[in-house]
Amino acid sequence: MSQNQRLLLEFGPLLAFFAANWTGGIMVGTAVFMVAVSVALLISWRVERRVPVMPVIGCFFVMLFGGLTLWLADEIFIKIKPTVVNLLFAAALFAGLVMRRNLLKLVFGTVFELDEAGWRALTVRWACFFVLLAVLNELVWRNFPTDTWVNFKVFGIMPLTLVFSAAQIPLIMRHQQQPAGEGPK
Repeated sequence: MSQNQRLLLEFGPLLAFFAANWTGGIMVGTAVFMVAVSVALLISWRVERRVPVMPVIGCFFVMLFGGLTLWLADEIFIKIKPTVVNLLFAAALFAGLVMRRNLLKLVFGTVFELDEAGWRALTVRWACFFVLLAVLNELVWRNFPTDTWVNFKVFGIMPLTLVFSAAQIPLIMRHQQQPAGEGPK
């Protein structure tokens, strides 16, 4: 699967959520979001014969909070989902550091190799970023109309995450190690 296809599988459900909210309101948007996330997981499985961990986690929380939103007819649940998920990610990363188990290294250690200082710095940065996203989500959903929150969720969180990810490249390059068995180029 190409990078563009992966991006579409991740961003597509958010666009479906935005469009459905725009035309039918938050309850319709939530229902469509739940279906779209499930379909994206099925497509991922069908194409790659595996499902990456993060989309599975995301789907679980969309189903949980989306289900509560629809069942209780209360939009607060879908609005607090990003807060809860981001705080859980931050807590897991910080807890991993305290227990000397770097969770980012466990997840991304096959993608790139960093020295321990690099993994630690990257983990702290991501944990802090997740806290920032949780705080921003709380500020937006509590102080603005639902449609503004939906716009922020769809067109704010993803671009912020992409910019933050790109900003980590210098740290990654500075702490990159050569894979075992490879000499200097």
